[in-house]
Amino acid sequence: MSDSRLDRLVQAALDSRKSAYAPFSKFLVGAAIEDAQGRIHTGCNIENASYGLTVCAERTAVLKAVSEGVREFVRIAVAAETDPLTPPCGACRQVLAEFCDDLEIVMVNPAGKTESVRLKDLLPRAFRASFR
Repeated sequence: MSDSRLDRLVQAALDSRKSAYAPFSKFLVGAAIEDAQGRIHTGCNIENASYGLTVCAERTAVLKAVSEGVREFVRIAVAAETDPLTPPCGACRQVLAEFCDDLEIVMVNPAGKTESVRLKDLLPRAFRASFR
């Protein structure tokens, strides 16, 4: 994949942070997931006063894509203003594993720092439904 596609993905994740609804934590996260056709689907974190109902940016992006019929993904960028960079939480890792046996995860921050990891390294032996 070309660097311009990765640049677009990273920029989409950074831009998605601006839509985050995080009045409690003030922790703005954006995500952008690239499907097998090269389309980008974005998401941001959305907090709730009942904190357990909060939805992470990664799950927002995946759920939006799946609701549009997408089932195959290539990579996801996760953007947060942190150093060290922010990986997906455990729940997001499991949701990603539902649709991707292995996925490139690109973590970024607004200062331009990036790091790439594989989902299988963050979530070895992910739970899988027996019918898959």
